[in-house]
Amino acid sequence: MHKALYFSDEAIIHGIVNDDEEALAYLYKIHFPMILNFILTNSGTEDEAKDIYQESIIVFYEKIKAGSLELNCQIKTYIYSVCRRLWLKKLTEKNKYTSTSVNDSDAFLNLLSDATVIDENDQKFSTMAQALNQLGEPCRTLLEDYYFQDLSMQLITEKFGYTNADNTKNQKYKCLMRLKKLFFSLYKMQE
Repeated sequence: MHKALYFSDEAIIHGIVNDDEEALAYLYKIHFPMILNFILTNSGTEDEAKDIYQESIIVFYEKIKAGSLELNCQIKTYIYSVCRRLWLKKLTEKNKYTSTSVNDSDAFLNLLSDATVIDENDQKFSTMAQALNQLGEPCRTLLEDYYFQDLSMQLITEKFGYTNADNTKNQKYKCLMRLKKLFFSLYKMQE
């Protein structure tokens, strides 16, 4: 049987509702690199990233199964948001238990700095998700396939029916420039 390389957000939700282990396995795999990068750049370890990611998937899964999740964004945005809250909470707990000495003020300043970086990253991530949603097709899917799904230029060329990989690279560049323009116009509006 041919295994799917890609599940849309709708297919993931449908799969979870219908106990499709392949959809759940795909969900576990697809967004972890983003969360790993987030945790590592915000004073965490790979093991902590795995724990936080696992917790966020459980939260998502249970809300889908209970029918209590009204998803107004992409799954990756929701997962990122849950992971961000869980990580900020964990950083706060780390501070409580590790800063009982003279270094209290240093630990607090580090935590505050981490929280500021997380908030800034969250705002940028949210703005990027907005820009990606406004980008339109085929650019949105092309960029997601390349950057999030890690598909090769050859696979993307075949998927979109471009004549060769150079044309695909050229299209990806144009899409990236459009995304950049959208991102900065949205980001400036939020300041």
